[in-house]
Parts: sequence; structure tokens; C-alpha cells
Amino acid sequence: MISITLESKVALVTGASRGIGKQIALSLATAGARVAIGYNSNHDMARAVARECGNTSITVQGDVGNAQDCTRIIDAVIERFGRIDILINNAGILKRDSLEMAYDTWTAHWRHTLDTNFMSAVDLSYLAIPHLRRQGGGKIINIASRSAFRGETEFFAYAASKAAMVNFTRCLARAYAQENILAYAVAPGFIQTEMAQEEIERCGSEIRAQIPLGKVGTPVDVANVVLFLASDLSDYITGSTIDVNGGSYLH
Repeated sequence: MISITLESKVALVTGASRGIGKQIALSLATAGARVAIGYNSNHDMARAVARECGNTSITVQGDVGNAQDCTRIIDAVIERFGRIDILINNAGILKRDSLEMAYDTWTAHWRHTLDTNFMSAVDLSYLAIPHLRRQGGGKIINIASRSAFRGETEFFAYAASKAAMVNFTRCLARAYAQENILAYAVAPGFIQTEMAQEEIERCGSEIRAQIPLGKVGTPVDVANVVLFLASDLSDYITGSTIDVNGGSYLH
């Protein structure tokens, strides 16, 4: 019987106070990891997740769209645990956009989305890699989206940020494989979370009609894939993107 253990491993999960990030944190902790619960504003929710995780898990506050906060987040993890083995870049925002927006609103929206969804992964990876290198390797797992491949008609910036994340993952994988630093992307479709709830309520029947499996996914569906990638069972895989979308988009 194959079992997954992350005993002695330290993981940082951004955007972990709710939704997919919360479930990833809980799944990693169940496998034995000590988890740093990254969050921006949901302090009480993040503390509740840390308590549920146990394993001396901690909360780490910061706006990942701000490079200085990214430095502080990594420093806090290293100060508390002395190492980082697994970086999960999950934090993200989803906001509708269109060319009907005022130009100043459009540009501000794009900068905010790219900083939060993409540059956060770039900055945190940059800061984590020296620690992974000193330890002889580690894992970087980026939570992308089906939108990275499909394109969107109402979420331009979101789709572009996730496409950039997929290619950044490939760059990391090729650049650092010889140092045993492995990188992966996970691309969920619609998942039943607070962030996606508005769209699911607005277009639920249309969304389900797109999914051959006939149902919207859950955070557990995504966390199960992340848990596999975080473990040594995936050690001969790097640079890959795994779709978790019920067959709604194939590429």
C-alpha cells in the first residue's frame, strides 16, 4: 500500500485562510507537514486553519502582491522553522473586466491582478529558491487555472496572469531540475469556493453543462493533486501542468 508522508517537511501555502488554499494546508498537515498559513486580511480564519492543521503550524500575514511583504513572509517561515521545503503559490483574485472600463480603472485592475496572481509567485519563488538549494532541493507548486489555456471573455487579466504562471513554472522546472528543485502547476476549472461562488450562482447550469463529469469540483479535488505533487511520489515529474476540471477543457 502506498502512503504519502510529509513528516519533517515545511510548507508555505499562500491564500490559505479559505477555499482551495485552506484545504491544501489541511491536506499537507494531515500528511505530517508543518504548514505556514499565508493570508492577507482574514486573520481569525487563518488562525483557525493553523489550529486545525496542528503540527506547530503558524500563520504568516502579508500582501503577496507587495514584494516587501513577500520578503517578510519568507523570512518569517525561515525564522520559525529554519527551512522551507514546499512552496504553494495559491493566492489570487478573480474580478471581471472589459474594454468598457475607464482606462485608468483598466490599468489599475491589470496591475493589481498581475501583482497578486503572478508576480507573487515570481517573488516568493525567487526568495525561496536559495533555501531550497541549500537543502538539496524542494517543490514549488503553482495554482494556475483552466483559464490559462481556454482564454476568457470577461476575465482578461485573470486568464493572462494564470497563463504567465504556467510558463513561469516551466522556466523554473528547466532551470533548476539539476538542483532537485521541482516545479509544477495545477490548473483547476470551476471549484466550489467563496471566490467562485458568484459565477457559479450566476451561470451554474451553463457551467455544469461544460463539465463531462457533470459537477463542479471541490477544494479536496485540487488538494489531492497538490498532496501528490508535494510528496516524493512525483519526484520524476517537473514542469508539468495537471488539469483538475472534470474534463471541461482539454489541451
